[in-house]
Amino acid sequence: TMGGILIVGSILAANLLWGNLGNHFLILALSVVVWFGVIGFVDDWLKLKGKNTRGLPGTVKLSGQILLGFFIGAILYMNPNFSKALYIPFLKNVMLPLGVWFIPFILLVIVGSSNALNLTDGLDGLAIGCLAFSAGAFSILTYLAGRGDFARYLGIPFVPGAGELAVFCASLVGAAVGFLWYNCYPANLMMGDIGSLPLGGALGIVAILIKNELVLLMVGGIFVWEALSVMIQVFSFRVFGKR
Repeated sequence: TMGGILIVGSILAANLLWGNLGNHFLILALSVVVWFGVIGFVDDWLKLKGKNTRGLPGTVKLSGQILLGFFIGAILYMNPNFSKALYIPFLKNVMLPLGVWFIPFILLVIVGSSNALNLTDGLDGLAIGCLAFSAGAFSILTYLAGRGDFARYLGIPFVPGAGELAVFCASLVGAAVGFLWYNCYPANLMMGDIGSLPLGGALGIVAILIKNELVLLMVGGIFVWEALSVMIQVFSFRVFGKR
């Protein structure tokens, strides 16, 4: 178990070797991976050490995620060059100014994507396999968003410096494919929260930085449906007494 240590280690090693650490977008993305990885590590470690399935209390785990989400939201909010609008995919130059709702929206995307992938990590190879495809799609989108000529031609938001995130997304793909060999059915290695939390957070922060938050709902569709499924089942169990 706790195979996420290998995933996080691979991502960090790849970006230390080939990433531009002077790029503030890359630093933010790596910060999410490290911070959420620490939360997941403590949670998994308590489960192993204490021989229970609870680990960190849900409120503590969620508070840690919200804290980083608020910190990142505040940094981006104070950046005068970063757009505070929500872009609508497939509609050129159509955007919704978020205003004071910008930071809460950032919180929702980061925390939501992290926990959605965590909920998906049930069937062998499901979460990590879906992540490989999602990160692959974002590898392309980050490169396009960082190129002004391509962005203008395709009618997508141009974000200077976002192209460096293509290296980050490619490292997600590499780590996912490498781990999938051991996690496909029948899995002999589980990622645990130390893998699922930072990977979900990584997708969320990339979507935010390239202004494709709504695209994340499509690229990570399985994660969205898994999260909705859990919410519906919990509601049904509490209201009707059965799933």
